[in-house]
Amino acid sequence: MDKNPNIRTVAENRKARFSYEILDTIEAGLVLTGTEVKSLREGHANIQEAYASAEGGEIWLINAHIPEYLPGNRFNHDPRRRRKLLVNKREMARLAQAVEREGMTMVPLKLYFNERGIAKLLLGTARGKKLHDKREAVKERDWNRQKRRLLKEHG
Repeated sequence: MDKNPNIRTVAENRKARFSYEILDTIEAGLVLTGTEVKSLREGHANIQEAYASAEGGEIWLINAHIPEYLPGNRFNHDPRRRRKLLVNKREMARLAQAVEREGMTMVPLKLYFNERGIAKLLLGTARGKKLHDKREAVKERDWNRQKRRLLKEHG
């Protein structure tokens, strides 16, 4: 996604790109309660351990942590409740098929507010990396860092 100043990121799952090979991404809406939106606007959320699952013709975000909104008192939400994702039927069928047939998983990559101020989730279909793939990624990252350092020093 390009760096748009109107898009405000709330939570990002940076570990997902290390642990998984992201093959495709899709933008999904979320069904949220009022106190969840207020908590997200304050910048509180954690999607590190979250995943998405296709159940009963719908896609659900499971294990995402949106903490309670403190001034919300008795109207507060459960921080780890399952949240329904809003996706097009065709896209939903494609995601469910990829998970069932090809052994992929749906991983949340980024939770953000779009230009219109609506909470969105960037969902990626991914295949898990093996240990040697992760080692290769670390080597490549270290080499790129060293290369940038050398170019900066020597012009």
